[in-house]
Order: sequence, then C-alpha cells, then structure tokens
Amino acid sequence: QVQLVESGGGSVQAGGSLRLSCAASGRSFSSYPMGWFRQAPGKEREFVAGISWSDFSTYYADSVKGRFTISRDNAKNTVYLQMNSLNPEDTAVYYCNAAGNYGLGYARPGGYWGQGTQVTVSS
Repeated sequence: QVQLVESGGGSVQAGGSLRLSCAASGRSFSSYPMGWFRQAPGKEREFVAGISWSDFSTYYADSVKGRFTISRDNAKNTVYLQMNSLNPEDTAVYYCNAAGNYGLGYARPGGYWGQGTQVTVSS
C-alpha cells in the first residue's frame, strides 16, 4: 500500500514557476515508477510526467517538455515536479501517481493516487 500527499500548488502569473511535491508512505516507494497527471475543468485527466524507479529515466507530455522537470528522492520518499514558464493552459488539479507504466509515447497510471493540488496560472 502506498499513500500519496501532494503539496506546493497555488496561484501564479504566466511565466512564473511552481514546485510540486508528493510525499509517499510505504516501504515500496523506491521500487515504484512515479508520475504526475493533471485534470483541467471539463477535461479528462492527462499524463504530465513520469520517472522510473530503476535508472530514473524521465518521460514528459509534449505540452510540458522543456518546461517541467520531474525528479525523485528515494531517501525522502518524495517525487517533485518543477514547473517553469507556466501558462494559463497549465491550470489544473495536479495528481501524483504511483506504480504506473510510463515510456516514450505511452503512460498507463498505477492504482495509487494522491488527493490532488490546484495550480492556477493567470495571464
């Protein structure tokens, strides 16, 4: 079992930055791929970024590539999402996900979700 708690959301102007954190409980964190998804009002939840458990390979949606960076600290059971050059289209609830399967061109979420954290970007 893994429990996930996100933090770091908030309101920012276009061009600004935010750093999301996801703290995980459970002994298996270091062996789980971790990911971030987001859901904007009226839209389906979509993949944002993923990181493997073994070699820390990272994967990104095209819409955030070059602006967002996912990282993890297994010693702290935490995964991060650094978001730069934010724009209003990034406004959404961001969810942490564990035990998914992420790779080039695909992202299948795992069964563990956090409660979500709101990110609002104003123009």
